[in-house]
Amino acid sequence: MKFHLFSTDRNNIWKKTLQLSLKIKVFVSNYNLASSCSSCTGCDCCASGTECITTNGVVQCLDPCATYTVVNDAWRSTEYTDRTILHCDQNIVWSGWYRFYLGQSSARIPEKCVAEYHCGTAAPLWINGAHPVQSNEIVTCNVCGAWAGSCCTFASNTIQIKLCSGFYVYKVQLPSGCNLAYCAGTVLW
Repeated sequence: MKFHLFSTDRNNIWKKTLQLSLKIKVFVSNYNLASSCSSCTGCDCCASGTECITTNGVVQCLDPCATYTVVNDAWRSTEYTDRTILHCDQNIVWSGWYRFYLGQSSARIPEKCVAEYHCGTAAPLWINGAHPVQSNEIVTCNVCGAWAGSCCTFASNTIQIKLCSGFYVYKVQLPSGCNLAYCAGTVLW
């Protein structure tokens, strides 16, 4: 869009027209960059099997099987019943993909109800669904927290799970309240 100013000085007219034209182009260019990919902000849309991941402030399309954060807490075990300290995953800034361990072994979030006061918390979190069975498959599952005799008193957000080569990675979400924590059980292949 160009505006023509009525002035006796033609140089000023061209200068102002060019300035306005450049401002409009910069605005449109910035808008297109910001809105080009809503699912992976900061990246061009990522290829299949990769996800927009920020590592040390750098945003890239990466495979979650190769870029994850390790969670290795003995208290997350489904066998852990000590009530001395009740953990709360709402105090953790969950961002990206996570691989669970119990000691030196790969672990996974249980697919069945875990009784209250297990996994180092009051209301243990488990997935109400099945893990993926094909390599590189990603599934979305609901998360439940057992409390007051019900397996799913706390219906939390959904999480994504990806099957990598011999282990799972999870894109977990912040639990809906405190004294809720993700459980980990051993992986039996």
